[in-house]
Amino acid sequence: MWFWFSIIALLCWSGSDLFSKIGCRNQHDKTAHLKMVMAVGIVMGLHAFYEVVFNGVEINLSIILTYLPVSLLYILSMTIGYIGLRYIELSISSPICNSSGALVALITICTRGISGMHPLQIVAIFLVAAGIIMLGITEANEDEELRAERQKAGNYRYAKSVLALLLPIIYCILDAAGTFADSIVLETLNEDSANVAYELTFFTVAVFVFIYLIIIRKEKLTLEAEVPKYIGACFETVGQFFYIYALADTNHVALSAPIISSYCAASVLWSRIFLKEKLSRKHYLCLLIVFIGIVIMGVFDA
Repeated sequence: MWFWFSIIALLCWSGSDLFSKIGCRNQHDKTAHLKMVMAVGIVMGLHAFYEVVFNGVEINLSIILTYLPVSLLYILSMTIGYIGLRYIELSISSPICNSSGALVALITICTRGISGMHPLQIVAIFLVAAGIIMLGITEANEDEELRAERQKAGNYRYAKSVLALLLPIIYCILDAAGTFADSIVLETLNEDSANVAYELTFFTVAVFVFIYLIIIRKEKLTLEAEVPKYIGACFETVGQFFYIYALADTNHVALSAPIISSYCAASVLWSRIFLKEKLSRKHYLCLLIVFIGIVIMGVFDA
């Protein structure tokens, strides 16, 4: 079943990208990213309660506090990512955000050296870094008229700016830091308990966001605007569930990891089909280089 679990995780996480983009892209809604955080926190909280009540996963304050730094890094990175979706195409944002695996490898090299690393992993890190740098250059130098023309079909115009490209890069850095910290903390914690601790922390953040938005700011929620956010949140949670089970089959990790890690390619496809996003050939070349690096990293993520 590892193959189908991997495909489901790929589809769910790319689906989460798509619906999160739909839920956050309204540039007139200054708190859309917070509403997305609230949606994810509520859905994850419900899943955490299910795990504790029906599956008997152990959880206590000590576990939550031990995992808290990792949880906060992940939550902050996702919040930054949701802000970024207001300013840049999903086609560009998703591959950059998904480059965090290469950054984790780079951090590992800096802290532990390159011993035990396959030469192709070093190549993959270089490809991802080169692709992102080339993407930044392409974005900065694209003609404004050509940009406006290719963005017509999507009915959203994204102006080139440092902020637009910087936000997914910040997500990548924070997510990589969380992943690296995760690998250390999980040496002392059960994985199921750690995941529930993360989900409960996210739920707590969602409660504070609810108090801020609904009670203090008295903002109104509309069904049309919020449904995509909760669909994206469900996809995110279900994807995480199948990701764990796909990688649990240790005999096929070398196959399942690259399948799952390629979900950003599906995100680019969905953005082209459903959001009508259209990039230049230079954009797609840069993204292809990043994608190749990510897949290579996935192959050696065993």
